[in-house]
Amino acid sequence: MKIIDAANLDYRAVNEALRGTDRNCTIEGCCGQRFIAAGMSDRNLTINGIPGNALGAYLNNATITVNANAQDAVGDTMNEGKILIHGNIGDAAGYAMRGGKIYVQGNAGYRAGIHMKAYKEKIPVMIIGGCAGSFLGEYQAGGVIIVLGLHTDDKRIVGNFPCTGMHGGKMFLRGNCEDISFPEQVTARRAAPEDLEEIREYLSEYCADFGYSVDELLSAPFTVITPDSKNPYKQMYVAN
Repeated sequence: MKIIDAANLDYRAVNEALRGTDRNCTIEGCCGQRFIAAGMSDRNLTINGIPGNALGAYLNNATITVNANAQDAVGDTMNEGKILIHGNIGDAAGYAMRGGKIYVQGNAGYRAGIHMKAYKEKIPVMIIGGCAGSFLGEYQAGGVIIVLGLHTDDKRIVGNFPCTGMHGGKMFLRGNCEDISFPEQVTARRAAPEDLEEIREYLSEYCADFGYSVDELLSAPFTVITPDSKNPYKQMYVAN
């Protein structure tokens, strides 16, 4: 495994070092360098420290593990692979992600899952262990977002305006969510047994990664949010 000491390197030098090897890598002393592992394929990367914006952008069949927090736009437009964050993430995580998985042990900022979409047979999945900020799943067009609300200190599981413009995919929020206002273009209902089995499938790997019990998580109620086919979201613009 290649070790990259990033303490005194700018983001260009870190990424050049990554591109210069086909081995698995560990980055030590990461301190806000941007675009780390952008477009990386078929390797494993471990980061000790806090990576900057756009970690794993356009990721292809690779795994990134961050043993700290991460900044904005984690997994921006990622294609496939997995990003595992042992901490919190900033805003706009999973922007337009069209495949792969983003697993966050802690909290996420606002606009997580914005423009998330499913591409061909790929189904992107984002699981947030803590709470998520406002505009969760804004313009979501496909894929799955799960928010577990662990360690939230009795705060609401999501911020304001979740599911704004949602017109595809699914969202699962742990709890009854009676204190959350959803837009008219979605339906929010209590998870049925078949929904819980679907959630179990998505949570199994997440729980193995972070040491949680699937059965314990599923002992709480879940709310399922999907677009309302009878009252669909009307887009404000159309493609030429």
